[in-house]
Amino acid sequence: MKLYEFPPTRSIRARWTLQELGVDFEAIEVNLVAGDHHRPEFRKINPAGKVPALVDGDFVVTESVAIALYLAEKYPQKRLLPTDLRQRAEVDRWLLFTVTELEQPLQRIVRHTSLYPEALRQPAEVDLAGREFKEMAAVLEGHMQGRQFVVGDGVTVADFVLAYTLDWGNEAKLLGDCPKLISYMERMYARPNAAPRIAQAVASLAAR
Repeated sequence: MKLYEFPPTRSIRARWTLQELGVDFEAIEVNLVAGDHHRPEFRKINPAGKVPALVDGDFVVTESVAIALYLAEKYPQKRLLPTDLRQRAEVDRWLLFTVTELEQPLQRIVRHTSLYPEALRQPAEVDLAGREFKEMAAVLEGHMQGRQFVVGDGVTVADFVLAYTLDWGNEAKLLGDCPKLISYMERMYARPNAAPRIAQAVASLAAR
């Protein structure tokens, strides 16, 4: 398998899943700063020009959560997805919660602080998105009361996706009122096969 990635993007979610599974894969960097994602050869893999992308033989999967789910289902013996119907529904629930209620406001913050041309940035949007993130993080803080993992008694791909997103929120200084989420995030990143933290990924780029 080949993973097209670029730190510190959502590629971390896909890499984390691969590392937890112990699956051999070839890592191919798509340097977004250098514009590699606009090259025709990469656009053939993902017409959206975004990472991550996973190539498994003649099959291509894009979108980080879809990649994580595909890998977990490809290797069911690793038990990164529950077989119980209700627990699987809970995994889906928290995956969707993560990418809609938590990731979406974080992405808006990034767009209006660095991605958009300065003339198009709206500071009010940054403040609004930050409040929205904190409101939904508080919901998750309550859910994590007495829990080690977001669903059930064992790790699932929902934990990898969520921990990365919380790290993103922590980098934006939005987790100060959520000690349980911070503790959970730190536990997840202390796992032997965890992916690099966002700050580590940024530092590795800066050191080149």
